[in-house]
Amino acid sequence: MTKDRELPETVRFLLNPTAYPHPVERVELVQTHISYVFLAGNFVYKMKKPVNFGFLNFIEPAKRRHFCQEELRLNRRLCPEIYLDVWELNRAADGSLKLAEHHENDDQMISPDHQLNFDRPSGHRNQAGNGEPVEYLVRMVRMPEVGMMAGVIARGELSARHLDQITAKLVPFYRAAAGDPKVMALMGSVETVALNVNENLEQTTEFVGGPALSHAQFNLISSYTHDFLRQEPLFRQRQEAGRICEGHGDLYSANICFAENREKVYIFDCIEFNQRFRCCDVASDIAFLVMDLNFHGLSRLSRYFVEQFIIQTADPELSAMLPFYCCYRAYVRGKIGLFTAHAPEVDATTKEKSLEQAGRYFTLAEHYARSHSF
Repeated sequence: MTKDRELPETVRFLLNPTAYPHPVERVELVQTHISYVFLAGNFVYKMKKPVNFGFLNFIEPAKRRHFCQEELRLNRRLCPEIYLDVWELNRAADGSLKLAEHHENDDQMISPDHQLNFDRPSGHRNQAGNGEPVEYLVRMVRMPEVGMMAGVIARGELSARHLDQITAKLVPFYRAAAGDPKVMALMGSVETVALNVNENLEQTTEFVGGPALSHAQFNLISSYTHDFLRQEPLFRQRQEAGRICEGHGDLYSANICFAENREKVYIFDCIEFNQRFRCCDVASDIAFLVMDLNFHGLSRLSRYFVEQFIIQTADPELSAMLPFYCCYRAYVRGKIGLFTAHAPEVDATTKEKSLEQAGRYFTLAEHYARSHSF
């Protein structure tokens, strides 16, 4: 395990139950390649790591602050009752840390053309006089652990009814997520899709030939995706049919929770840090979940989900795009597994698990590239 003394001071502080202004018996820390997530009593606090992977940049405190606000705004589209507010971790004059609600409006950092104003000092005093903010956190309601889709799958309990709930939630969401026509035209273009694919491949080149990704796998997947990208009319047809939207961007079981009474589903943790990953073909968005179901050996339920989604959206052309986007999504998960495995702050168990999962995702991406089916 990662020893507490190896973690940043801010993280060590937030691991103390007394850091929170509400009852907390024990704080659990979950790490991803870009976030520290603190499970504290009835709430969850999510703090962004100061990292730069090219496709996201959280290095500057002002950016972390802005993207906390974006995370709140975007995720409230699908589960407003879960995403509560933004908090800040402040340092007082005596050097002590204190967690407090963030009161300022992020609009002060945004210019009329929606560009971030990073010239504005990030170390401003907060209104409550609690010191200078050093980090920002999104505060959420803690969802029932028993309802997390990953756990439901692990227990062998996932059913068609669960997928019907997801479909019922997503169909109206996509209808309302049309976005700016000019932006959607750009994001749905074959050029933007190619940019995403090539960026994905380039960011794994240093790992090719390692235990998770062989040269043969990399070459096959690269060849398949580039061949598919030559079918420009397919991408143009999707644009003309209005199938490009501001979607979720990270739609898989780790980001879905079923309420204990099974009458509600929460789809959370959408992509806030990169518009290119969030604004895409609906086929690309749902391909993540299709791929994820296949990853867990649930191919029958995966096909059921696709069939029901196509019926309810009257989008039969979607199936022609799915093998390509499933391959892309599997590769994304493999890449993230590699990033997590090589992050210096994660413990040995997480490294080993992340590397093993990365290998499985790359094998699945290879399957899509070979079979041209989902």
